Amino acid sequence: MTALRTHSTGPLWQPGAGGLCLHTIILDPVHSDRIYVAISAAGAFRSDDAGASWSPINKGLRSGEIPDQDAEVGHCVHHIAQHPSRPDTLFMQKHWDVMRSDDAGESWREISGDLPSDFGFPIAVDANDPETVYVVPIKSDSEHYPPEGKLRVYRSRTGGDEWEALTHGLPQSHCYVNVLRDAMAVDTLDPCGIYFGTTGGQVYHSADGGDTWAPIVRDLPAVLSVEAQVLP
Repeated sequence: MTALRTHSTGPLWQPGAGGLCLHTIILDPVHSDRIYVAISAAGAFRSDDAGASWSPINKGLRSGEIPDQDAEVGHCVHHIAQHPSRPDTLFMQKHWDVMRSDDAGESWREISGDLPSDFGFPIAVDANDPETVYVVPIKSDSEHYPPEGKLRVYRSRTGGDEWEALTHGLPQSHCYVNVLRDAMAVDTLDPCGIYFGTTGGQVYHSADGGDTWAPIVRDLPAVLSVEAQVLP
């Protein structure tokens, strides 16, 4: 799509740790011509005309690496999620900060709340409840493993701010893996099933909305690069 590739803000885009990467594409289930994308490190963009033109949608994002806190672009967005029943509400995991928009990205507010760390990569929304959100906190941008070496998925049933740790069945000591941006998925069952894979080669599954977890496999090849992940 030429209009995005030649966007006027393009000279200000910078590669993230994994390189300059357009990693998220969301097709709006209600507005047929609306498309969202996220680029590291440029930010989020929306098209309302099937890609003929694009607008940055980063108002409210704050990034310590950018001197101008109102910068239109330059933000390192890690992932965006949307629930089909509420398409104007978007959830974002950023390079620091978990964010929410209720106006199709026109503005964002932070919902990190009581998370032990607001750095991470994946974010997902429960298939049956657009206010139930899942993230996997990582210690920091330089230490890509769970805080305290405890692998915990965090769930908010209130659309953010209030989070609970989901630990049953997950290793709670000496766990130094990462969960990359596209390594978490949900199914459409009721209760919702949740799946995630780690850079250590494990895949975990919850059939009850995150209350309990069990490994599907434990010995896939470890992922040693932030640029690629292979799951069968």
